[in-house]
Amino acid sequence: MTQKIKIAVVGAGHLGRFHARLLAKHPAYDLKAIVDPSVTARESVAQEVSVRSYDSCETLLAHEEFQAAVIASPTKYHFALAESLIQSGKHLLVEKPLASDLSQAEAIVAAASAKKCVLQVGHIERFNPALGKVYREVTQPTYIDAKRMGGYSFRSTDIGVVFDLMIHDVDVVLSILKSKPTNIEAVGVCVMGPQEDIATARMRFEGGCIVNLTASRVSEEVERKMHIWTPQCFVEVDYAAGHTRWTRPADAMKLQQQKNAEQLSWEEKREAQGRFFDEWLKTEQVDVESRNALEDELTDFASAINTGTRVQVDGAAGRDAVAVCEQILENMTQVRWEAATTASLPRPQAAEQRRAG
Repeated sequence: MTQKIKIAVVGAGHLGRFHARLLAKHPAYDLKAIVDPSVTARESVAQEVSVRSYDSCETLLAHEEFQAAVIASPTKYHFALAESLIQSGKHLLVEKPLASDLSQAEAIVAAASAKKCVLQVGHIERFNPALGKVYREVTQPTYIDAKRMGGYSFRSTDIGVVFDLMIHDVDVVLSILKSKPTNIEAVGVCVMGPQEDIATARMRFEGGCIVNLTASRVSEEVERKMHIWTPQCFVEVDYAAGHTRWTRPADAMKLQQQKNAEQLSWEEKREAQGRFFDEWLKTEQVDVESRNALEDELTDFASAINTGTRVQVDGAAGRDAVAVCEQILENMTQVRWEAATTASLPRPQAAEQRRAG
């Protein structure tokens, strides 16, 4: 019987608490500790799951024996925390984004490879069961449109909406297309402060696919959808509802494509309108089993540690998502509400270095 993986959670905020709750009851893990510089935060989570708590990774490493850790801290701390734990030989699940910029992400990936540590990045949407059929059946998309909208949570304020929300769809797009963008145009709006809270990006990828991504964390309505057009079908992925809708041309449509619609009589056109979505374009809704994507992510992490299999979202995937998000910010036209601070929109460190050179 495989021994349980001794694991710690670094970061006792919103996501850290969720990780701790699941790890405390997961059959593959033995949760050992919670780490956070805030006494109130770490003690609250630690007491809930009945484990010890520490104020830093240094203290944790000095007092606990463990094999793996989940980093659920603010993004600006990911690099230092990951570097410290990897050098100690710990397997890591790092919440998205992997790091604040591409140079840090590349360094984390390289360190994990050198130490032969499993490195998983928390792009949880990849574990959404609504995407399963998409990955199996969608080939050669020509156009993808995704919207990810929600209210202001007052979390992740150290990063803008591109690294906070849009990165989910960037990662999914990269995993579907398996290519890189060749051109990017983007617009960002700052509403609450110096970070962009609304962003839209239009990208052309190798192979010609056009991708439009929109993300907002100051929207009254919640929406998490992706639309995919291919030469064979149209697919709507509703992440929140947990289903996909597939629209394909029926035989009647294929037959009509060989004719000129202008040659139809008024009566024929009216009749065709009434049965257009019944006989011409066939739509199938595929509902999927409701699952806990975070729990599936942790199970995938445990399997990789125990068997040596590759995690579904590895360090390279996390690095590539950071790279594209950094490019989006570099190409972003910045707009600021008058109520927001007049400070300039922060840009990725790597981009500043390139301009300075």
